[in-house]
Formats: sequence, C-alpha cells, structure tokens
Amino acid sequence: MADQMSTASPIEYFRVLEHPSDLGIEASGSTLAAAFEQAALGLISVIAEAESIGECEQRMVEVEAQDSESLLVRWLSEILYLYDGEDFLLKKPRIEAIERTRLIARLWGERYTPGKHRLKLDVKAVTYHQLSIKSTNGTTTVRVFFDI
Repeated sequence: MADQMSTASPIEYFRVLEHPSDLGIEASGSTLAAAFEQAALGLISVIAEAESIGECEQRMVEVEAQDSESLLVRWLSEILYLYDGEDFLLKKPRIEAIERTRLIARLWGERYTPGKHRLKLDVKAVTYHQLSIKSTNGTTTVRVFFDI
C-alpha cells in the first residue's frame, strides 16, 4: 500500500505507515483532539474507501483509560468495535471533550452496505507497538500501529 496522506490542513493530517507485519497511522493536529480525530479517519481509511461513506447516522461515544496513550488505543479500538460489532463506518468524528484519561466524541457515519462501501483491509486490533504522542510547536502528532 502506498503512503497516503489526507489534506485537512497543513497541521491536521494522517498518513499510513508501512511495517513488515502491521500497518500504522501517523496523525497530526493543532490539538490533541484534532490529532485523535485524524487518527480515527486514518483507521477508517485503512478499512474502507472513505469517499463511499455517508453521514446518515450519529453516535456518541465516551472512552476512559489510564493515560493519554492508552486513551488513544481505547478510542481507536472503539471505532474498530463500531465497525466490527455494529457495522458502523465512521465518516466524521468530533471530539467534544478530552482530558488525559477520558474523551467524549460525536461520530457521523453509516452502516456498512455491501455494494456501496468498498472495503480494503481487515484490521484485527489496535496495538501498543511503537505507540507515541508528541506535542511540539503547537502541533500534536500521534503514531499507532494496527494488527492486520
């Protein structure tokens, strides 16, 4: 899979990272919330063609963890669960509140429909492998790898 980048803004982006046995995402934003939102969009871009997903449904999610790194894994695991367990494909996330150990987000998307949505890769899990969150010069960058 070639390196892909979204172009939300010069600061907010995600890109897919190659790894011998996994696939990763590096995502950035002007805030921690924006970086987490970009990471969610990156995860969905690995699973399905984002252009085919609409904003027909709205969901609220709340996630808690021990620290920011674990919160990132839990956040992305929740996005993955919504797809795997409830056939919900994310189109647009908006984190409404975020702290070091908790976040509340509103999600827009729709249920997976064969023929409408083109699936790409099966992501099995979000891992802690090379997990990082860094903030420098007004930009937060997160990196996370997925078991595929």
